[in-house]
Amino acid sequence: MLGGGEGVAPRLTPPRGGRNHTPVPAPNSPTTRLRAKSVYDPPAADDGFRVLATRYWPRGVPRGAADEYVRALAPSEELLRSFKDGRIDWWTFRKRYLDEMKAAESQAEVRRLAALAATRPLTLMCVCKEESRCHRSLLRDLVAKAAPREE
Repeated sequence: MLGGGEGVAPRLTPPRGGRNHTPVPAPNSPTTRLRAKSVYDPPAADDGFRVLATRYWPRGVPRGAADEYVRALAPSEELLRSFKDGRIDWWTFRKRYLDEMKAAESQAEVRRLAALAATRPLTLMCVCKEESRCHRSLLRDLVAKAAPREE
């Protein structure tokens, strides 16, 4: 019998040293102003500047749905097709996408968006419904890491 009584779960204590919490960005940090969502999600007042990063403009989406359209930050057609067809898994897609983002044009766009996110809310969008298996989650991390550092 664990926990001192029948049906009672054992008490788990957090490790000491204050490391058992999720870091929270400062209120004005670029990370708090950087969001990711599907272009099919309804626009929200706090979206700020909306950037669509897809290889092709999505069907049924009006041109006004995004403030800017950046193809250079979308996965290559070949990579996207391989992932959607199931020829590669998420982890392979992730590695190859991050490799593609090392190109000079992509790096310049990431830095530009990071500078923009430092001045106003920015929402990165694509067509995927599930963010955890979408390049926009990776792109958001790249933009956040490229943010100008406050001294």
